[in-house]
Order: sequence, then C-alpha cells, then structure tokens
Amino acid sequence: MGHHGAVSPSPTPPPADARASRRTSIPGQSLLAGVLTGVAGLAVSLAAAALLNERLSPVTAVAEGIAEITPGKLVEVAISAVGTWDKPLLVGGVVLGLLGLSAAAGALAGRSVRRGQLVFLVMGLLALAAVLGPGGGATSAVVPVLAGTITWLAVLPVLVPPSASRGETVGEPARHRETAGGTEELGGTAGRAAPASDASRRTFLVRAGVVAGLSLAVGAGAQLLGRRRRLVEAARSRLRLPASRGALPDGVELGPDGPAGLTPWRTPNNDFYRIDTAFAVPAVDVDTWRLRIHGMVEEEVTVSFADLLDAEQTEAWVTLCCVSNEVGGDLIGNAWWSGVRVAELLARARPLPGADAVLQTSEDGWTCGTPLSALTDDRHALLAVAMNGEPLPLEHGFPVRMVVPGLYGFVSATKWVVDLEVTRLDEIEAYWTTNGWAEQAPIRTQSRIDVPRANQRADSGTLAVGGVAWSQHLGIERVEVRLDGGAWTEVGLAAAGPDDDTWVQWAGSVEVDPGVHTLAVRATDRSGYTQTGVRRDVVPDGATGWHTVELTVE
Repeated sequence: MGHHGAVSPSPTPPPADARASRRTSIPGQSLLAGVLTGVAGLAVSLAAAALLNERLSPVTAVAEGIAEITPGKLVEVAISAVGTWDKPLLVGGVVLGLLGLSAAAGALAGRSVRRGQLVFLVMGLLALAAVLGPGGGATSAVVPVLAGTITWLAVLPVLVPPSASRGETVGEPARHRETAGGTEELGGTAGRAAPASDASRRTFLVRAGVVAGLSLAVGAGAQLLGRRRRLVEAARSRLRLPASRGALPDGVELGPDGPAGLTPWRTPNNDFYRIDTAFAVPAVDVDTWRLRIHGMVEEEVTVSFADLLDAEQTEAWVTLCCVSNEVGGDLIGNAWWSGVRVAELLARARPLPGADAVLQTSEDGWTCGTPLSALTDDRHALLAVAMNGEPLPLEHGFPVRMVVPGLYGFVSATKWVVDLEVTRLDEIEAYWTTNGWAEQAPIRTQSRIDVPRANQRADSGTLAVGGVAWSQHLGIERVEVRLDGGAWTEVGLAAAGPDDDTWVQWAGSVEVDPGVHTLAVRATDRSGYTQTGVRRDVVPDGATGWHTVELTVE
C-alpha cells in the first residue's frame, strides 16, 4: 500500500493511575481534618471544665457572651418564638459555628497549616474573651480554653494531609510519546503518585480514627468528670427539710364545675416555667453555701444553710410571673414555697436610714435591684429552700432562691442567691436595668383564656370558657368575657388563695352560632383597676392588653 503522508496518532489517555492521582481527595481530607480537630479541642475543653468543676465551659461562655450583646428586643422575640428552647438552640448554634469554622480552618490548612492554626488561635482568643467577660467564670475558667486551643494547634498538623502541609503537588500527570513499539514514558509522577496517594490516605484514615476515638473517650470522660452536679443532686436528694407539700385551699380548684383543660391551680415543679440567664446551671454545695448581707447596714450578717433551717420557717402560696410573659403567655406558675422571711434576716443587719433597695446577686453573677420596702412589708418575701414540699430543683435555684410576691422576677426572683447588698436604687445598676428595663416592676393585672384554645373548632350552642387571672398583692375582684366585640359578661371565680399573692381560676359560658368568632377576657383587681385593652410589649415593665382567641364554630 502506498504512503500517502504522515498521520498524527490519536492522543492516548493517561494511565488510570494518573487519573486517580488527579482525583486525590486532599480537599475533602482537609475539611474533615479541620472538623476532627475542632471536635478534639472541644472535647478536651469540656473535660477540663468538668475536672475543675467550672460553671462555664467555653461553649456556654461564648453562648452567654452572645446573649449579653444581643439587644433586649431581639431576646424577647427569640423567647416568644422558641420559649425555653432559647438556650439549647443558642448553645447548639455555637457548636455548629465552631464546627463550621473548624472546617474552614482545615480548608486553609490544606494550603498552609499555619493559616489553619491561625483560625483556631483566633477562635481560642474569642472563647477566652467570653470566659473572662462580664458574668464569666473565675480565673480558672481560662484553663479549659487554653487546653482546647492547644489541642487545636497540636492536632491540626497531625491530621492535615502531609502533601498539603508541605505545599507539594500530588499526582502530576506523566508525559508520554507514542512509538512504533508502544507508549514511552517521558517523565512525570503519575506512575509513582498513586501508591504514594494511597499510602497518604491510609495514613490519614488511621490518624483520623485515632483522633476521633480519643475525642469520644475524652468526651465520655468529661461526662464522668462532671461529678459536681451529681454530688449536689445526691446531697439534695438526702435533704430532709422542715417543709410541707401544702394542701390546696378549699375552693381554689373549680374541678368538675370548670371546663376540661383548665390550668391546675398548683403548678408541678417539672412544669414550672424557667427563664434566667444561666446557660450552665450552677451546682452549689449546700454545705458551703453562704449568704452575705452587707452594705448600708449597722452589722454585716453571714448566713449558712443550716442557719436558715434553724430559723423560723414560713410557708406560702405564691404565684411567680416573668416580665417576658406576653398577653396570654405561659411564663407564670403557682407553687407552695417554704423558707425564711427576708425581713427577719434584714432585721438582724439593721438597714441604715436612707437605704431603699437591695441588690441581689446570684452564684452565677446575675444581679437585680429590689425595693427594700417589698422585702420588709407584710408580704411573704422569702429566702425559699423548698418548692411544693421538695428541696428546690437545681434549675429553680437550689439551695436557696428569692421569692417576692407582686414583683416581676427580673427585679426580685434571684436563683442561687448568695449576696444581698442594702443600698439605694439610684446607686446601683442591675443586669436587666442596664438593658433598658424598668427599675421597679410590680406585676400587672392580667387574665388568660385557657379554654377554648386558639383556632379550636367547636359546636354551636353553649360553649364553656375558662382560664386564670392574677394581680399579686392586690387580688382579683372580677373577670369578664365578651364575644366578637359585644358586651362584657361577668363569669364565675374560684375561691382565692389564703391571700392575694396567687392567681385565681375563672369559668363561664357563651352562646355561639356557626362561624368564626373572637373571644376576649379582662380582669379587674381589688383596687378597682380594670385591664386596659391597649396592647403593649413586655419592655420595659410588662405587657398589657386583653387576651383573645379565635375559634371556628360548626
């Protein structure tokens, strides 16, 4: 056959090992290396915090720091949206943020380990600022942060793919030339890269497995080391307090005379609302707890838990309400509280003329300012040690908390209380008053519809309605309902408690035709004040307005 001219040979695809080398998963390994490094440091920091019995871990410290700088309005929106899930969601968000930044650090480390370490170093500095900031822990709280940061800096170089840390190019394709005898390799690393890449991946997987296993072990150890709370819980379970469970006063529960679904008059401990700023619940040793009373007093007084039990005990039904409770909200509860009157302890210290306030401080550093008169008048202002006949749950202030009828909690109800400074309102700054809330905040007269529920469907005819109303330290005179903006109709009230410091159940009925209807309620207290229908936000001293529910009648 004749020769008609040279024909260029078709390009021969590179060998499979060269293609595999191009697909080296170093970027993915770098991301995973960063995440595992983040988890390792987090586990070490949690273990260190547990070992030192620190109230705050770096995660909860950062979460509290975020809460500190969050505008009060935004906090209220969050509480309204998620209720008591605000803290778990924020802590979870901090953890997710940490993992995201760790992945980013790993990605940077894929090009330069030092860049990745710099990201972790900045994360450590932010955590350090959080634990040392306002409301942070003791100086020893820096130890968990330092331990976690050192772990980050040490583990990252171990996990980052070696080729990335050296700045090498992995799997450079080989160059080939077609010859009569076949393919001749001219140079390149493809033929050698695949085995090296496989070895690198195997090395990474082994190291990643070791780090993950150790992190899991350390995390489990952190749980075991969290013995302080368990010890406090054990001590709490052994306590035998001079407290009764409290029998319900006659007539306070409507029972069969009330509609099904009515809120119980007594709120069980597990159902009692919890709103506070503590991301990590303080675990306070009952044997070492002390209350210091000082400031504008003739004599400073220090009280131990045993001293409280030796003092004259007082028990009372008191309804507590959070200022964040919106119209119709459930941040309110009624319990039987046992403890010692604050007035008795203040009398021992003998406040000086001119004093008109007490600055309360919690174990976790939270503060509130309370009018001195509210702690020394005839209301049952207590240093409470028991709730519904049981020692206070840790989440509700064990071993001792303040209970002050008639005042919103942010100016009165300090949990884990350890310090009372007698002073003047114009000379103190408390946690919430520095965030735009009122200095004095008596609980507003309010009422709530429990039955029917919002958007409930009902049959036409007679509709049973009911709920609760409250006006602590004043008492409820009457409750009225109206349908679709019509005339107000008075409904029946259950018996009031032994005094005016508790809520009251109410019940009645309305006639409804098919269609969509709006039911409203309002209360009048014993001073003659009737709730205003003007809706106002909870800031600065409690919400106002009538609670309404919409229902469909068929």
